[in-house]
Amino acid sequence: MEISRSGTQTPNHGPAEYFTGEATITPLFNAEGPSQVGAALVRFEPGARTVWHTHPLGQRLIVTSGTGWTQVEGGPVEEIREGDVVRFPPNVRHWHGATHTTVMTHIAIQASKDGSPVRWAEHVSEAEYLAGTRSE
Repeated sequence: MEISRSGTQTPNHGPAEYFTGEATITPLFNAEGPSQVGAALVRFEPGARTVWHTHPLGQRLIVTSGTGWTQVEGGPVEEIREGDVVRFPPNVRHWHGATHTTVMTHIAIQASKDGSPVRWAEHVSEAEYLAGTRSE
């Protein structure tokens, strides 16, 4: 058995090449053994979001606090709230983050394939991001 005590993981700032605005990533567990599943707690300050990206084996988000937005390529911007669980199928381009006025945190769970859990792409434009304001 292994117990990771609360507060023992070091938070990291989300790199500007993968995030717009202020995001903090706290690893929860790393991909180890045959399952290759890892997870992190991600906090997005107002206006912060990921770049467009995909996951070779998909991703689950569990929103733990606040309100955010997410979008799959070609679809509408959707609001997500505390308690929501979001599933992105493998290789579906998407982004996620806080609204422009609220903080949002989520647990991100994804598995690695060929050593990588994600493929990053370009930044979400302001127009794409602010399309979510129509749902407020």
